[in-house]
Amino acid sequence: MSTELAYVLITPYSLLKSRTGGIISRLLLLTDLEFVGARMYWPNDAFVDRYVETIKEQHLDPEAEHLLVNYLNDYFRRDNRLGISNRTFLLLFKGENAVETLRRDVVGSFTSNVQGDSVRGTYGDYLVGRDGKVEMFEPAVLTGTDLRSNRKQLQILADFAKSDGGIIEKAVRFKPEEKPETTLVIIKPDAFKRRSAKPGNIIDIFSKTGLYVVGAKLLRLSVAQAEEFYGPLRAMFVQRLKSNVERALAARVQGSFGFTITTDQISAMADVLKEENAQFEFDRIVEYMSGRSSRTITSPEERSAPGTVKALALLYRGIDAIAKIRDRLGSTDPSKAAEGTVRSDFGFDLMKNGAHASDSVESAERERKIVGLWPDNEEPSILPHIREYLGT
Repeated sequence: MSTELAYVLITPYSLLKSRTGGIISRLLLLTDLEFVGARMYWPNDAFVDRYVETIKEQHLDPEAEHLLVNYLNDYFRRDNRLGISNRTFLLLFKGENAVETLRRDVVGSFTSNVQGDSVRGTYGDYLVGRDGKVEMFEPAVLTGTDLRSNRKQLQILADFAKSDGGIIEKAVRFKPEEKPETTLVIIKPDAFKRRSAKPGNIIDIFSKTGLYVVGAKLLRLSVAQAEEFYGPLRAMFVQRLKSNVERALAARVQGSFGFTITTDQISAMADVLKEENAQFEFDRIVEYMSGRSSRTITSPEERSAPGTVKALALLYRGIDAIAKIRDRLGSTDPSKAAEGTVRSDFGFDLMKNGAHASDSVESAERERKIVGLWPDNEEPSILPHIREYLGT
């Protein structure tokens, strides 16, 4: 079988109802396909018109085609019947027989038989009344149904990646007197090291804030990016981690001599080692976030090369977004984090603590620029995958 690139679009209504985390959990848990890209879209009419044409060319069951075309026309446009934001969340997957695997094993088909064995079975609705009329239709997600339509739909996603996708802060409206914030969240690499529902479960906790996702990007941070991102920690570590050095020294040297070593002497020894310890801990974070050791890199090209591990960056927008996200994130130390927070449920230690979130408006701006989720430097990271697959 040949390697295929397939996609899933989470529908605007699913996003509105905060079903995003649950859907992503299913997508990542129930398939061996490689998760290779993520992006938010705010479709204009031209996007929807072209997508509708691909549906009409698929030779679907007439009833399914009618329902899906009407759904797209009614709810996927910026001026839609519900008056809701028509944000959509794109996920890209790569692997053998990817199109059929996603459709058959994970997304599921359109059916009025209510079952929770697929994304559509759990998060979608296809309810038929006693008179045979469809009372409710919500597909939860859209995906390619065959190779031909999948290629055409991927081309649409590529063509509108910049004009209709990326950082879509304008897709969510607020009252004139309201002052929304946009904050950055990064779901850390350990959530992606094995097939797991963990990333979706973390997103589900953040959904309790009622904030809107307005940006998404699958990251492979380079060593240079990781060093810049966590640079402020390097100076903080010198004093903040000195007590760790003191404890380690006391445990090892006390009793090793025929005299007592005072706390002042331990502190003086720690002063000699605190810089080296801070650099060691900083290098550990860089390696964790990039998958590559900065100590073994010798050239600028290696430092700027994409990392070997994944992380998912998300932008959340709303009133008091930074404080709300930090509240659901929990304390940096998972052992001290409040129950029900991300770090309490998914953290292991100070470094592997589930997720990162910006702690101020200024930090959010700095960090967004580094990871490429700032308007001035945002590039569609999904495009290389689509172009390679389509041969364009």
